[in-house]
Amino acid sequence: MFAAAAGHVLDFDDTFLPGIAHLSAPTAPAALTVAAELGRGVGDALDAYAEGFEAMGALARASHPALYDSGWHPTALCGGVGAAVAAAALLAAPRSDAVAIALLQAAGLRAAFGSDGKSLQVGLAAGSGVAAGRLAAAGARVPLAAAVGGFEQATGGRYAEPDPGRLAVAENWIKAWPCCLQTHGAIEAADRLAGNAAGDGDAASRVAAPDGLTVTVHPVSLQAASHGPEPADGLQAKFSIPYLTAYTLLHGPPVVESFAQVDAAAVELAKSIEVDTDRALRESEFVLRSGGEELARVKAALGSPDQPMDAGALRAKVERLAGAELAGALDDPERPAAEVLSLAGLSTVPE
Repeated sequence: MFAAAAGHVLDFDDTFLPGIAHLSAPTAPAALTVAAELGRGVGDALDAYAEGFEAMGALARASHPALYDSGWHPTALCGGVGAAVAAAALLAAPRSDAVAIALLQAAGLRAAFGSDGKSLQVGLAAGSGVAAGRLAAAGARVPLAAAVGGFEQATGGRYAEPDPGRLAVAENWIKAWPCCLQTHGAIEAADRLAGNAAGDGDAASRVAAPDGLTVTVHPVSLQAASHGPEPADGLQAKFSIPYLTAYTLLHGPPVVESFAQVDAAAVELAKSIEVDTDRALRESEFVLRSGGEELARVKAALGSPDQPMDAGALRAKVERLAGAELAGALDDPERPAAEVLSLAGLSTVPE
């Protein structure tokens, strides 16, 4: 539970856009923790993680946009299934029973966005999924069809098994910036505009005094990043499109330290930035305009499958967040999973 919450607390984890879910946050800690408790190696943990990742991805994709439209948090709601599949793979437990038990406990609300509750409910989902795997291994039996029917009736989602022809990992994003993915197009658009302003007097005046600056997004982006131009703290700032647009215009794209406090200058600038929606846009597409003139358009921001970060940038991200030792910690499949947990400052005590 604690490892999963920690993995999500910076909002810097990966994102599966077809289901708007962070597939690694609950599944990777579940796989690594259970593998460590069993004395297994990194290779076994990664295999279990991959199973849980794809199971969670299939559920999130099939249930989108119903979950989001109803106020559910897909990472938390679907995360228990991913963690349960990962745990069941390592424990040699019946997968269907583990999934069914996880579905019975599914929970998590978008109302938590911008607070500690967002990462905590992801941790709770991971913990419930691991418990489901252990219960199934111990002999608990729950009909999958009944659990699926109850899940679909209660949440409006739809259950699905992974499709080998459409792997979730192929559509996964690796975040370039530590905030809600549905702000990333605005960040990149603002960064492009600020870069153009360096040699363009008209662009420079718009950046300095952007009266009438508008960010147009798909409605789902505003559902996810719903906070306005005056966030109360760094957590809310991660979910504010006008604030992050303004911050980037003033200071460049945010880093982890950018959210230690709210930047007063960015708040003032954000008050003059409007956000509107257009269902004709892709869910990851952002358009920056002033006075009806298009200034920048981003169809899929850096870190998306359309614009992936290179290997050097990915390694640099890991090293900035976790240090050089952890950057290569999963390279040896024979390495004990417990060693990796220890490097991360975590224990193998059951949660």
